[in-house]
Amino acid sequence: MEVLNLLLASLPASFAPAVMVVMHLPPDPPSYLVHALAHRCLLPVVEPDAGEQIMPGRVHVAPPGYHMLVEVDRTVALSTDAAVRFSRPSIDVLFESAAGVYRDQLLAMLLSGANDDGARGLQRVRAFGGLTWVQAPDTATSPEMPRTAIERGAADYIFSPETMARQLAALPASL
Repeated sequence: MEVLNLLLASLPASFAPAVMVVMHLPPDPPSYLVHALAHRCLLPVVEPDAGEQIMPGRVHVAPPGYHMLVEVDRTVALSTDAAVRFSRPSIDVLFESAAGVYRDQLLAMLLSGANDDGARGLQRVRAFGGLTWVQAPDTATSPEMPRTAIERGAADYIFSPETMARQLAALPASL
């Protein structure tokens, strides 16, 4: 949560790309994540409904207990399919669906976490020409997720949270 807060707080109000966030949370609503993140971010932070358009300059946060996917028409799909890597929402599910839609216009970032969720999705993002950033394991509270992604060759760049924040804030409107 600390790194996510740092990253979102670094985004200027003019940040153009859409942002999608998956965080492993207990499945029982309500979640106060959207409220907590909105206080630290200049962009609107929403928990999207199924079928909602993925909007530029907006932070879309996966609701607790649902996988969040990207549809071909760039809308959000929500699923209660089985947990993946012990997680629902799953980072792999989001990355894998987004990779086929956004292809080389996608930046996927994997932060601290205690399982291997996200590594397979990052591999798919790279296979479709997207860019992948992974938090340096020595800066992560739970280094297993970033370490696994690095070991599997899924990271284009390995950054400290501070470097990630600077690089993210400096991104152009499209990759």
